[in-house]
Amino acid sequence: MKDRRFGRRAFLATGAAALGGAAALGGRELLADDDGGSSSESVDIGRDTVAFHGDRQAGIATPAQSFATFVAFDLLDGVDREALVRLMRVWTDDIERLTRGEPALTDTEPELALLPARLTVTAGFGPGFLTAAGREDLRPSWLAPLPEFSIDRLREEFTGGDLVAQVCANDEITVAHAVRVLTKQARSFARPRWVQRGFQNAPGTVPEGATMRNLMGQLDGTRNLRPGPDDRLIWISDGPEWLRGGTGMVVRRIAMNLDTWDELDRPARELVVGRRLDNGAPLTGENEHDEPDLDAVDERGLSVIPMFAHIRRARSDNPDERFLRRSYNYDDPPPPGELSNSGLVFVTFQADIEAQFTPIQRRLAELDSLNDWTTPIGSAVFAVPRGCRPGEYLGQPLLEA
Repeated sequence: MKDRRFGRRAFLATGAAALGGAAALGGRELLADDDGGSSSESVDIGRDTVAFHGDRQAGIATPAQSFATFVAFDLLDGVDREALVRLMRVWTDDIERLTRGEPALTDTEPELALLPARLTVTAGFGPGFLTAAGREDLRPSWLAPLPEFSIDRLREEFTGGDLVAQVCANDEITVAHAVRVLTKQARSFARPRWVQRGFQNAPGTVPEGATMRNLMGQLDGTRNLRPGPDDRLIWISDGPEWLRGGTGMVVRRIAMNLDTWDELDRPARELVVGRRLDNGAPLTGENEHDEPDLDAVDERGLSVIPMFAHIRRARSDNPDERFLRRSYNYDDPPPPGELSNSGLVFVTFQADIEAQFTPIQRRLAELDSLNDWTTPIGSAVFAVPRGCRPGEYLGQPLLEA
């Protein structure tokens, strides 16, 4: 039987001429003072804060900051509920201080904490966390490794974890310092399992709220959920009390083969995805957020958006099969003999991973042209508890249930 997927060689064979130009994205200007120094705007970026306390954890509905580090931990043998309470109390106090622009209580580099730059820290619990806490009876069914997908080539160093901290800010030093503080505080309870770092555009380089662009040059996440109007698909409203107001988190590391992607001309790249590269519009539309016409055909009777284009495979007739994307690019040193080591730390938040994330991933694994240039090499699932109010600590409803 013939392979129904469109391979990269098939696209190379189109011989289509590259489209000219790309739309420039505007951004705020950073003005220089008379001495050539940075303006007060850059100082404001450093001093900006995001509130830590609230019914929901920050770093989910929060507009994505420029830099992120994700650290997953394995709990040490013998760590029980009492130990987890101590860890989460310490972490909560540290996060409260750091997000206000104050040093942690035992901070050995306090000067690094003074510019929070919209720092957020989001904590999530893996299946092993609930086992150690003796709370297996309160584990939702979706808090488990994702099913095996045919496209996966998972590597142990990017997969699983009992506990995760998502640390985001508009300054890399701020992120690095917060990660260092939290990791040091956790060393009596857990050891790092994996660390993944990512980035988006720096503050002021693109308009606020603009869709991020991945390293393939595509606008990434156009059809995203909107906090507020789509809250029912993001936040958990039923089930165990400790999760109400929380959400499910998926972290997938997607390697991109940029070297073979470079072999495609521009029209072929757009056929793979089903969208224009310059502004993200579907091939049947003019603007990024136009609804694609999946029934449109050209003068030869061929689908304008190919049958296996990513945009088509990622869509569903079920409006509930969507999730909130909050992803970051990565670009790490390549191994010897390779030209690049780049991709996407693909992060999603949804109320029910089994109902919202898994069906879409199955369709993409079955037939998606983009699979010829992308490979999932890491995967982890976490339950993100609700936020905490002053005087509480993260995860308190679970650990004191």
